[in-house]
Amino acid sequence: MQLLLDRIRRDGKIREGNVLKVDSFLNHQMDIRLFSSIGEEFKRRFKDENITKILTIEASGIGIACVTAQFFDVPVVFAKKQQTKNITGSVYTSKVESFTHGRIYDIIVSKDFLSADDRVLIIDDFLANGSALLGLIKLVKDAGAALVGAGIVIEKGFQPGGDLIRNQGVRVESLAIIDSMTESDIVFR
Repeated sequence: MQLLLDRIRRDGKIREGNVLKVDSFLNHQMDIRLFSSIGEEFKRRFKDENITKILTIEASGIGIACVTAQFFDVPVVFAKKQQTKNITGSVYTSKVESFTHGRIYDIIVSKDFLSADDRVLIIDDFLANGSALLGLIKLVKDAGAALVGAGIVIEKGFQPGGDLIRNQGVRVESLAIIDSMTESDIVFR
């Protein structure tokens, strides 16, 4: 998706520790026109999958998932990173390690919103080591739902997450795959 690649090259900032900051357009300040193009592209790639739910994780994936859901006309469910008083009853739970934050979270989804009748598309902003995606996949499996695939905005192809998930037989569609990055250059696949 050339529009996304150009935006990453223009506005992405590379920080120490293989951190790509795209907060000016993707995960802090959000460019909704870009999100619309992203959602439309995910719809094109997954159009024949009869998706009934889109699943993401708080917080950065929510905006992208919501815009994408408009193209599928389905609800978005997001995994919360902590139990709240609003969530009562039974939940699905999994552990994920955040590459960016360097900590482990228990993620939860109420059993009211994910069931064996669902065909789920996971949407997220980044795929690096794969922990968040593995956690979301576990929630889908625990619910007995069908996982149709994962739509990722930016995949760090030089980290193991993409290969790890694909080797489990999960369809992963990444809109931008970075093979390498330095302070002065980003190389896309």
